[in-house]
Amino acid sequence: MPLRKELGFLELTILGISGAVGTGVLFSSAGMSALAGPGVILAWVLGSIFYTFVGLTYVELSRIYPEAGGPSRYAIYSHGKVTNLINAMADLIWYLFIPPIEALAVVEGLDYFYPSLINSSGVPTTEGVLIGVVILFLFIPFNYFGVKFFGKSTLVGGGVKLILYLAVALGVIALSFIPRNFTAYGGFLPFGFAGVFSAIPLAMFAFGGIRVIPDYAEEAKTKKLGSAILITILGQSLIYVLFSIAFVASLNWSKLGIKQGCWSSLSSLPGNPFIDIASSLHSSPLLLLTIIIGIIGPFITGYIYLGAGTRVLFAMGRSGYVPSSMRELHERYSIPYWSLIVFAIIGSVVTYISSPLPTIYGLITDSVIAGYIGFLVNPVVMGSLWRKGVIKNRFTLVVSPLAFIFSSLIVFWSGWPLVPYAVILLTAGSLIFGAIYKVKEDFVKSLWYIGDIAFLTIMTYIGSDGALKLINFYEASAIVSVVSLIFYFLGVWSSNISTTSSRSNSDKASNKEVS
Repeated sequence: MPLRKELGFLELTILGISGAVGTGVLFSSAGMSALAGPGVILAWVLGSIFYTFVGLTYVELSRIYPEAGGPSRYAIYSHGKVTNLINAMADLIWYLFIPPIEALAVVEGLDYFYPSLINSSGVPTTEGVLIGVVILFLFIPFNYFGVKFFGKSTLVGGGVKLILYLAVALGVIALSFIPRNFTAYGGFLPFGFAGVFSAIPLAMFAFGGIRVIPDYAEEAKTKKLGSAILITILGQSLIYVLFSIAFVASLNWSKLGIKQGCWSSLSSLPGNPFIDIASSLHSSPLLLLTIIIGIIGPFITGYIYLGAGTRVLFAMGRSGYVPSSMRELHERYSIPYWSLIVFAIIGSVVTYISSPLPTIYGLITDSVIAGYIGFLVNPVVMGSLWRKGVIKNRFTLVVSPLAFIFSSLIVFWSGWPLVPYAVILLTAGSLIFGAIYKVKEDFVKSLWYIGDIAFLTIMTYIGSDGALKLINFYEASAIVSVVSLIFYFLGVWSSNISTTSSRSNSDKASNKEVS
């Protein structure tokens, strides 16, 4: 029984943009401004450029392999099962974080009405966490009753959500535009370009929306996935830049209880910063709209990512990394229901144990790092397929190495100890599932990936944001760019290594399953 093809072009586009525009733009604006000041605008612009190259790899690969959870499967066709296991595990960790983040973001919005949900430090209380778990389980019905119901719900809910987001951003600018905030307190770049680059990893969390489009590729009835991906990148980029301008322009330092011009203090703003801004402006309609998007926005993003994460687990079932039940489809609704149930249960556990963490920014950054470790594979797969003649477009020669460098830099800029934390989770997951399901085929072809992850971890330790700080920011970034390019070419070259594994049989079985 196949997955049903029910998602049209408009539904995929709204799915991508509304899935992206959620917690990232609401919560990351304060955290990014604390690092970059008004340069947060430039951080969003650069982030969109970086992500465009990453997105172009999805455009090409989703055309060749239109599979459910496809990005967690691409590497199996070029580098075998070990590389693909590490890649899929990185994707899974990233997806496991996002529904809990969005559920807790909804709790942040509800806290305006029920102040007992978040404590004075911005951490959910026990009551808040329990409500977060309930909210996460409310994501399930939107995914359970078939992809057609999911698509229609997202088209309507996501469309309304985007209108409300634009209304809030424009309303904040109309009611409070303070030009001196862009120049008076250390200039436009108070922390230099280093601050801008340091803020980019937080921006990347918000750009993950395009990833869900290829995850639903097998359920799309249109062949315009590439156009949906590119429009999603453009649409969300414009919204993020608009919100960053609104955030900086509306900062009334005294009303927010922050020292005048102290950008670094913005990271200490408790709760949703746009709710704080709307409250300081004494505009009831704007405050109401902000509270609404603070609740509805993350809710829609949460159930979208729960569905996309379900497809990742489904794809891992096809690859043989998790129990075969993860690929079973519901007889009536044709959705991977066991994957959905398991993913929701794990998400609820993550939601519950997240309460001791000091801020939501830690969760955001950790999930971004794991995701970009996973994204490192796609450009190499793309380059490998071009070398084998599967991909004919010459732009691959430019897009794929640049996408790999940008992904590597974002991992590096995330800093110490966040990178090793993500690497430890990834290593543990890969070893455990690799041992249980005896994944060892084409291990040699994964050495470039393992080496690159180790290199990036070491660089975060000795670099400007690391424990030792032996190399300044710009020199360290240059080293990462050059060495990452070497790993890229090693990865492309390694795809042609002949081994004694059963890769060809594995690929045939995989293709048979998908067909």
